[in-house]
Amino acid sequence: MIGILNIRKPKGITSHDVVAQVRRSLGTKRVGHAGTLDPMATGVLVVAVGPDTRFLQYMSLEPKVYRAEITFGVATDTYDAEGTVVSQQQVGTDLHQKVEEYLPQFRGKITQLPPMYSAVKVAGKALYHYARRGEEAERKERPVFIEKFDLTWTAEGVATAEITCSGGTYVRSLAHDLGDLVGVGAHLSALHRVKVGPYFDDTSVLLEEVDEEKLVPLIQALTPMPMAELNEVQVDHVRHGRAVNLKDPYETRFVGLISPLGALVGVGRVQGNRVQPDCVLPAEMEHAPVC
Repeated sequence: MIGILNIRKPKGITSHDVVAQVRRSLGTKRVGHAGTLDPMATGVLVVAVGPDTRFLQYMSLEPKVYRAEITFGVATDTYDAEGTVVSQQQVGTDLHQKVEEYLPQFRGKITQLPPMYSAVKVAGKALYHYARRGEEAERKERPVFIEKFDLTWTAEGVATAEITCSGGTYVRSLAHDLGDLVGVGAHLSALHRVKVGPYFDDTSVLLEEVDEEKLVPLIQALTPMPMAELNEVQVDHVRHGRAVNLKDPYETRFVGLISPLGALVGVGRVQGNRVQPDCVLPAEMEHAPVC
């Protein structure tokens, strides 16, 4: 059993809980997810089943689109509603003006410092292990790209944010850092992931609806990666980890490798007209062509 699932994660469970439930529903242990969502968050969670877990690295899973609620005047240690309040301030009558003044600094190429309550590892341990012991660990800023970050005010000190960003972006850090810069503090009070690459919320599957028929074939999930057709001899070479020559060069870094019958054999790393197998499916699990 292999394929990709677009799961609509409910509130109150971890991404690992989603994986565990999919394992039970499909009766297989080989399940993994891409792009962790915190327990308080809802929305699109891409899950791979079977050997397809190895192919998540090649899939187009950006940009990511979020709808978030940001509450100003209250800051928490986790930067979201699940944390402990560490400061409270009056937002003031000029809050909207200040936020609009600083918002441009959170668009385009920016750097973020991962929250202490996160799974980023330092010296082999997740940052949240240090945070729970009241310790600080050295963190390094990471580059991200924010294509869109727009706010609509819904109540005093509360705004709905529409965010389009690159993978690896901490939305709760956007909320926290904006509130910090404005001078009143802020936290992420709700988060819904609307889109991950080609996967949309309105086509996602509820956890209780998961079954084998909902699986998206890997050959379809790898779109828009180009596909190169191999002959039978080349298929055999690829299965044994040997590079093959293609008729035409590809400009991309990776290319899907297709059998004469149109089934996906694997993914290769492009080296001019030559392709080196990078990840190959077992022969009995080749993905049939998509009609």
